[in-house]
Amino acid sequence: MPWRRPYRFLRHLATDHGSARRAFPAAALATIETAIADGERRHRGQVRFVCEASLPLPRVLQGLPPRDRALELFGLLRIWDTEDNCGVLIYLSLADRDVEIVADRGIHRHVGDAAWEAVCRSMEAAFRERRFAEGVVQGIDEVNALLARHFPRDRGAAPNELPDRPLVL
Repeated sequence: MPWRRPYRFLRHLATDHGSARRAFPAAALATIETAIADGERRHRGQVRFVCEASLPLPRVLQGLPPRDRALELFGLLRIWDTEDNCGVLIYLSLADRDVEIVADRGIHRHVGDAAWEAVCRSMEAAFRERRFAEGVVQGIDEVNALLARHFPRDRGAAPNELPDRPLVL
């Protein structure tokens, strides 16, 4: 587990907003936003991508794992608060080099842990090769495919309940 390795504190200290901007310049964020919007035209799900450069150092010292931070953000950003319980958070912790996917109960019941884990591992493999934007778009495409299979869009337009724009913390 990456958050348990030595030097986690130093990675969080060294990883700043500049690291996030280098990994995801404005053009990359626009591409990610487009991938989310395009995918949501095919299904009823609501996808949100959040990249966090590093945690506040007291949280690192407390040993907060990336999964717990993702669950925290899922609640804080109200991703759970969608009409069909179909929100999905794709969370990237740059300092921890970890991807977590948190899906609302309406979706998770149909998709399951194994599928989400496969998407996370595929994204992390792209990140190891420093292909950050490509890895995120690939992961979003995989999530969109799962959502289209289990939550296809009904006829007519559905409201966009969550922002498509990536959030960089």
